[in-house]
Amino acid sequence: MSKSMREYDVVVVGSGAGGMAAALTAAIHGLSVLVLEKAAKIGGSTAVSGGAVWVPNNPYAKAMGIEDSEADVRQYLQQVLGNALRPDLMDAFLRTGPQMVAFFDQNTDVKFAARAYSPDYYPELTGAGKAGRPMDPLPFDARQLRDGFARLRDPLKEFMVLGGMMVNLTDVKHLLNVTRSFASWKHGTALVLSYFRDRASGYTRGTRLLMGNALAARLLKSADALGITIVTGAAVQRLLEENGRVTGVETAHGEQYLARRGVVMATGGFPWDAERRQRLSPQGAGLWSMAPRENTGDGIRMAESVGGSFLDSPADMAFWAPVSICKQPDGSEVRFPHLVWDRAKPGLIAVGKDGRRFVNEGTSYHEFVRAMFRANTIPAFLICDRPFIDKWGLGLALPGKRPRRHLIDAGYLVEANSIAELARTLEIDATALADTIGRVNGFAAAGVDDDFGKGASEYNRYYGDADAPGHPNLGPVRTAPLYAVRVYPGDIGTAAGLQTNSDAQVLGRDGQAIAGLYACGNDMASIMGGHYPGAGITLGPALTFGYIAGCHLAGQNPLQHEETR
Repeated sequence: MSKSMREYDVVVVGSGAGGMAAALTAAIHGLSVLVLEKAAKIGGSTAVSGGAVWVPNNPYAKAMGIEDSEADVRQYLQQVLGNALRPDLMDAFLRTGPQMVAFFDQNTDVKFAARAYSPDYYPELTGAGKAGRPMDPLPFDARQLRDGFARLRDPLKEFMVLGGMMVNLTDVKHLLNVTRSFASWKHGTALVLSYFRDRASGYTRGTRLLMGNALAARLLKSADALGITIVTGAAVQRLLEENGRVTGVETAHGEQYLARRGVVMATGGFPWDAERRQRLSPQGAGLWSMAPRENTGDGIRMAESVGGSFLDSPADMAFWAPVSICKQPDGSEVRFPHLVWDRAKPGLIAVGKDGRRFVNEGTSYHEFVRAMFRANTIPAFLICDRPFIDKWGLGLALPGKRPRRHLIDAGYLVEANSIAELARTLEIDATALADTIGRVNGFAAAGVDDDFGKGASEYNRYYGDADAPGHPNLGPVRTAPLYAVRVYPGDIGTAAGLQTNSDAQVLGRDGQAIAGLYACGNDMASIMGGHYPGAGITLGPALTFGYIAGCHLAGQNPLQHEETR
């Protein structure tokens, strides 16, 4: 065999949660594994994500005493997904997901904590969960990676403060309250001192990793412990075939890697494939993704080249999120995803081009963008007043009375001393905007949103301000100056993808499995069919079907496992 052609049992293309789950599972079962990553760093979309993992009936929730009915889960999903529900894949996910969590808990450094309270995104529906279904990766000390820390993709800058300290919602609340609470002062001081020690020790950012970055780090630590080979900067451009079976891959540099058992496609979907997006996106949608730019649909195109079937989503082709965009002097753009921090809080409203509200601002990020499309308002505008932005911030304008003049000068943040001035700058109807703000202020005083029901949902209240003197989601907009940012229909990844069976094998156009070819993560068509039932419905299935693929490659039953570490 030539130097340019090396052989493994399994070749995984992509180092996000799905691909790494397949790699770990196969390696734990004794197979030799190679992971090829197109980017210069490891972690893919997972490393820049919020890190939530949705797996009903997971063992962490059960250990907390949280009981969940599978019948309730199925009823909830049937209502949200409707005819997009694919019973074979959903059955595989619901039955295998808890096994996946237990398998990684026992055999790897991949550890989670179930949320004691976290409502699903449609809590009014029968069977919706309030706790346990979403999990978060445990924080991770990046010093455990040693030199490997430099190989890990950085999180989004929006998840860091002080130039490199990762924070979660709890941390931010403490940091904003350090002068008013001893507990917050103690929490915040410990965080900052630890971060400064890291920087003084030569680290380019803090070693306390959270959210998706912690998950990616835990997957990497586990892969290193198992001796899995990971090659970065390795863009795969072609699948190798023999007698109708996928037998390996070829990189853009001409290197060939043979796979005795099979190849797993986990390249992160097609958020930066302009041509495919243009064909599938709703009118008005653009390339405003928060996913890594390396995710250009390579895995999907290669699978299609050997007969793989692409399945468009019955609902949406992407997992939507409103994003604000700041253009930099060099022509580049900084995007901020308005996920859960600001929209549900009291004192923020969203209006369309007509100056009127079009949505419950506290709804899920996916539903918010759906409402933008329905109202044909691109962009939409998030509006607040001075007390709100000082307390909560607005997009890239950070809370805590931080400097924001640079954002105003860049045209990202609009500041105005009156409603009329704000409307003029945003080029929307001033009379309509004044009427809208007056109406919302009335709702805030009454404690009920008669137009869109902001605050009526348990999900709204979860992300509201429980400490607000009035309503957790409704507050006035009245203290000048007023502020606004424009938001666009962005996404956190794509939902359409390769059609697979319940073993994560890619299906051909004839409906039969293509021997030696698997897909998971966002290369695989989402089992949610373009819907978004709850926090973590991308990473939960990604890990589960990665685990299923690894088991199938190793000839193991994914519903049975034993501790092998």
